[in-house]
Amino acid sequence: MASILASIPAGRALRAHRLFGVALVLAAALRVLVMLGYDTAQVYWYDSFTYLDTAVHMQPRGAFHPAGYAWFLWLMRPFHSVHLIAGVQHVLGLGIAVMMYALLRRRGLPGWGAGLATLPVLFDPSFVRLEHAILSDLQVIALLVAALLALMWREEVTVRAAAAAGLLIALAGLTRTAAVPLLGLAALWLPLRRTPWRRTAALLVAGALPLLAYAGWYAQHHGRFALSGSDGVALWARTMTFADCSIIQPPPEEAKLCPNGAVVDAASEYVWAPGASLNRLPGDRFQYNDLARSFALKAIAAQPLDYLRVVVRDTSLAFTWEPVRHPQRVTPTSNFPYGSWKLPEEHALVHQVRREYDPAIRGMSSVEPFGSILAAYPYPWFLHGTMFGVLLLAGAAGSIRRRPPALLPWAFAMFLLVAPVAALDFDHRYVLPAIPMACVAAALAVPALPRRRYRAVEPERISVPV
Repeated sequence: MASILASIPAGRALRAHRLFGVALVLAAALRVLVMLGYDTAQVYWYDSFTYLDTAVHMQPRGAFHPAGYAWFLWLMRPFHSVHLIAGVQHVLGLGIAVMMYALLRRRGLPGWGAGLATLPVLFDPSFVRLEHAILSDLQVIALLVAALLALMWREEVTVRAAAAAGLLIALAGLTRTAAVPLLGLAALWLPLRRTPWRRTAALLVAGALPLLAYAGWYAQHHGRFALSGSDGVALWARTMTFADCSIIQPPPEEAKLCPNGAVVDAASEYVWAPGASLNRLPGDRFQYNDLARSFALKAIAAQPLDYLRVVVRDTSLAFTWEPVRHPQRVTPTSNFPYGSWKLPEEHALVHQVRREYDPAIRGMSSVEPFGSILAAYPYPWFLHGTMFGVLLLAGAAGSIRRRPPALLPWAFAMFLLVAPVAALDFDHRYVLPAIPMACVAAALAVPALPRRRYRAVEPERISVPV
């Protein structure tokens, strides 16, 4: 974004945005400190290596991950540096805050109000750590915030803006499949804004074409027209927390997937647990994806209240005052970690990716004195958890009105929060894409509350080049 103040004199522009400017500079300094405080980017087994391997071979290799993020890694491959990728992602993280701020100013909020809504993205260590990791989540957030900007920049959505938003949502879906249904949410929102049907059609066509093209590419390599090969296995794992086959009464072939007494502490652990019924079948677990999906859908249809109960229970973990370990092997934190983290050198894929993408890939370690400074950085968990719930409630309050401005970002936030839990399990990392949407919704909701209204800025004074 080159400029958000095309027609305001420079001095006035600086005064209008000085608070956000100060926050942006401090946030940039924090990211420089992170780059100095860790000797490389954070790489995770096995997600990071799957993305990097796909970027080298440009084939949809991972059962769980579509190739959208791998395309970005492919663009960065000539530099052979995951540390450089982290630096680029830190800049992208700042860009997300700038897009949020520009949208909120455009919609009439004062500088302090729009800037306040960006603070979690700018200063929550969970976001900054995400920028420093070889993971797809940041790209999803950036694409969806950009789609929101395109749809809400003007009161009347143009054909070009609708098409751009459809393409951005599709790219987000090709980065993480949980974002695909947001295309439908946006298509439902446009008629509520009394948008002509041709603009809704432009959104759907621009979004559907990349998804269909990718599904065809996936079919060439895996023999099935889909975006990934794990949706059934994931949903099966979700049902293992409540399924009762005496109620479901599955056919004999699917009965092999019934709970067999294996106990784990989170639904997602069933995907990998050696004793789980799926993993006791011969061959690779993902070859049973269609069978697992069929079983899971029967379980949900037979026990809808039990399914709803576990989804609500696990979703509530996002709002706790103190962090909850889920699963137990994961220690959630709202601070910057200190120490060193080794790679699982016993896996051949680690050596292959190191050889083909970046020879310097290694386990991340803290660097003194910057590592100790980061470890002392204070950010209470309730600002990450409980405050997120407050933001969603505020957005919901602002969505209950005629032509509510907060409705679309609030709907995006709720879907991004609940969908991963409903499809597999709760994960603290999976909550992060919903937080910027909730911040935008809550900020837009404030003028909608009866006791307080902000004075709108003149929208023609703020422009973003297309």
